[in-house]
Amino acid sequence: MKRILIVFGTRPEVIKLAPLVHALRARPDAVPIVCATGQHRAMLDAACRTFSLEPDLDLGLMQPRQHPADLLGRALMALRPVLEERRPDVVVVQGDTITVMAAALAGFLHNVDVAHVEAGLRTRDKRAPFPEEIDRRVAGVVADWHFTPTSAARDNLLREGIPAETITVTGNTGIDALLWMKEQNARIPPALPEFASDRRLVLVTAHRRESFGAPLRELCAALRTLVERYDDVELVYPVHLNPQVREPVHELLGDQSRVHLLEPLDYAQMVALMQRARLILTDSGGVQEEAPALGTPVLVLRDKTERPEAIAAGVARLVGMDANRILDEAGRLLTDPGSYDAMATGVSPYGDGRAAQRIAEVLCTGTLQTPAFDAT
Repeated sequence: MKRILIVFGTRPEVIKLAPLVHALRARPDAVPIVCATGQHRAMLDAACRTFSLEPDLDLGLMQPRQHPADLLGRALMALRPVLEERRPDVVVVQGDTITVMAAALAGFLHNVDVAHVEAGLRTRDKRAPFPEEIDRRVAGVVADWHFTPTSAARDNLLREGIPAETITVTGNTGIDALLWMKEQNARIPPALPEFASDRRLVLVTAHRRESFGAPLRELCAALRTLVERYDDVELVYPVHLNPQVREPVHELLGDQSRVHLLEPLDYAQMVALMQRARLILTDSGGVQEEAPALGTPVLVLRDKTERPEAIAAGVARLVGMDANRILDEAGRLLTDPGSYDAMATGVSPYGDGRAAQRIAEVLCTGTLQTPAFDAT
C-alpha cells in the first residue's frame, strides 16, 4: 500500500492535481494524503470546493505581500513535521510554484521519493518566467519520478541527463480537469455576468510577476485601444488579487464601458468564459494549454514560453507585452477569418484526458499499463 503525499498551494495546482487525487482514491493500493500550503488562500479554497477536495492537512502559510524567499522558508519548516509524522512513500508536486520547489526539497532532505507532475517544461531563461523557471528546475533535479505532459518536455529532461527510465509521458492532467469540467458545465451552466450575444468576447488574464509595472501598464493601454477600435468587442478581465495587478488594471481600465473587470472566477466559470470567448490574451501557463483544447485562439503575453508545442502547432502565438504587437495580432484575428480559422481548428498537443490514470499506475505499481500519451 503506497502512502502518497500530494502537496499543492495554488489554484492551478489544485486543478491539475485533483484528477490524480481522485484516481488514487479509486485504487485499493494507494493511500493519498492531501496537503495544502495555502500559498494563495482564497483562490485555492474555491478550487478545492470545485473538485470536492478536502485537504487532510492545511498549513495556512499565506501572508499579505509575501516575498517568495519568506514563503520558501516557511514552507520548508512547515513540511518537516508533516513528513516526519505521516511518513509517506512518495511526495507528489505539480508544476513550478514556490510550493513545488519547497515540497520537492523537503522530500529530498527527508529521503522520501519525489514525483514531479508536469515535469520538463523549460524556457532556459531563469528569469522568464520568474521565479517559476528555477522552481521547476530545482524540482527536476531532486525528483525520482518525472511525469511529462509531452514528448518535447521528456526530451528537455533527457538533455539534462535525467535517466530515461524515470520519465513517463502522460499528457497534462490539466486537460483531464478541463474535459471533466466541460461535462459539468454542459449539465449545470455556471453563473456568469450577462454579455451581449452580438458582441465578440475577448478574454484577458495577466498576473505574472515579470509583468508587474511598465509591462502591465502597456498591456492595459493596448486593451483600451482594442475596445475603442472594434465597437463590437467586449473585453472580460478577471483580475488577480495581487495589489500589483489590481491597482494599475483598475486605474487604467476601470472607466471603460465595454471592459468588464471581474473578481477572480471559479474554475467552472473560467472554463465557460474560455468556451464563450472569441479570442484569449493570457500570460497564464494553464490557459495556454486549455484554450487550444477548446478551439479558442490564444495570444501569449510573454516573450518566451515553456509550452512551445502550441506555438509549433499554430494554435497559439507569442506576442509579449508590446502594445503595438498585441494590437496587430489581435486585430488580424478579429478581421481576417482565414487567419482565425487556421488557429481555431488546430489540434491541441497537451492531452487526452487520461494523464492522471497513467500517473497513478506508475506511482502504485512502478510500471505504465496504459499506453503513454502521444499527441501525434
